[in-house]
Amino acid sequence: MELLDKLNSPFMYMVCGSIVAFIGAVCVVFLVRAYRAGLAIGMERAKLKRVIISSASFTVLPALAILLGVIALSGSLGVPWPWLRLSVIGALHYETQVASAAAEATGMSSLSAAEMTAGSFSTICLLMSVCIIWGPLLSIIFTKKYSGKLNETDEKGERKDNIFTRGFGDKAITAMFIGLVSAYVGSYIGEIVSGNGRFTFTGNWLPLAVAIVAAAAMAVFIWLREKKNIVWVESFSICGSMLIAMAAAILLAPLV
Repeated sequence: MELLDKLNSPFMYMVCGSIVAFIGAVCVVFLVRAYRAGLAIGMERAKLKRVIISSASFTVLPALAILLGVIALSGSLGVPWPWLRLSVIGALHYETQVASAAAEATGMSSLSAAEMTAGSFSTICLLMSVCIIWGPLLSIIFTKKYSGKLNETDEKGERKDNIFTRGFGDKAITAMFIGLVSAYVGSYIGEIVSGNGRFTFTGNWLPLAVAIVAAAAMAVFIWLREKKNIVWVESFSICGSMLIAMAAAILLAPLV
């Protein structure tokens, strides 16, 4: 049996599916408890039902991006593992980047089923899992203190001005993503720059071209949301940018 067949075996589906089912059950429990808490504070049943329906509706478009991630990773990691990672705590941009980096670290030229070994798969799974647990762990340890800093008041009862109330979290996340994008775009540029520092089309310029198309697509979605006030595109922006970038990759690949 080939490795990819083992990764798509009933046993893998049973293990990963049981975890996903448990998480789904937890979500249902919290939904019921939240519904009952809403009734307890006097909220109308009709209003609660509208909130549930609207929330469920707005999860469909973002879920398409997750589905694309599962499809993209299933060719090399099988279906159960990407399904588990992206259903529980994973993020689309994180999973694909870490899986690719781990694959290269194990000696693979790319994240592909043809080069995948049991050791490579184990390493990829370990890194995908361990590298993302710090968010929940740090939240358990520091969230209470962080919330206290946000709600600190002076003797007049006004909120204190500090680094946390100035949007430190948003700035830190923005800086982190700028760093990630710069690193990846820099590596793409490096593939098409010759030794004398000049651009050349003899290298693999496809990743850079696709990145530019994806960025342009996201810019259009942001413009529609902020300038035209088309709210629904915000949920579709990631998925839409991915689909447009994938289409660009297919169209441009024969030119490489």
